[in-house]
Amino acid sequence: MADLTSLDQLDRPSYPAAEAGRLVGLTATRVRRWLSGYGYVYGDNVRHQPPVLQHREAAGSYASFLDLVDLLFVKRFLDHGISLQRVRMALDEAHRILGTRHFARQTFFTDGGNIYLQVRESGKAILELISGGQWVIAPVIRQLAEQIEFQSPEGLARRWYPLGRGKPVVLDPFVSFGAPSIAGRGVKTANIHDLFVAEHRDLGAVRAWWDLTNAEVEAAVEFEVGLAA
Repeated sequence: MADLTSLDQLDRPSYPAAEAGRLVGLTATRVRRWLSGYGYVYGDNVRHQPPVLQHREAAGSYASFLDLVDLLFVKRFLDHGISLQRVRMALDEAHRILGTRHFARQTFFTDGGNIYLQVRESGKAILELISGGQWVIAPVIRQLAEQIEFQSPEGLARRWYPLGRGKPVVLDPFVSFGAPSIAGRGVKTANIHDLFVAEHRDLGAVRAWWDLTNAEVEAAVEFEVGLAA
């Protein structure tokens, strides 16, 4: 069983809505709505739309590391053509079945318009959450599998490599307060990029300042430029 302090750190509110949105590719408004829900006027009544991550601990519009990965999963589901209503249904059913309140688990899969939850260690039997428990075979979300490092035995997300594990940019809640940094170095990618700009794109000057490799500097710059695009 994971150390309680470790789980607390993974679930500690750390990212303001604007920063969470910048990292995941969502607007700050959408992040707030997915985290906290929102009210709207319908006729003469005010109605409340519940948050997508409705089983999270109340933390306003701040996201924890696990919330951040949850937001990434939800966005990816929507990119696959799954409606937000179905995403809510899936997570709610997962909560009822296994007590999990996070998409940020190794057991979540997708295939076209369906969301699946792996419930057997073999990885072959997948429960289709939306269709009332029909058993099917489903592939992993390969792109996310290449980015997320999961923690055993709980299977919770532990690190996120947004450029893939082949590049050294990582979000680790135990390093640099969870800010994007260079794996094994702890240097924030934002600081590397800022120095790169200040040194007139002189790769050697940046490399020497923090004793980094060319690949590490280039990955940090690639990541930060991608966020700004």
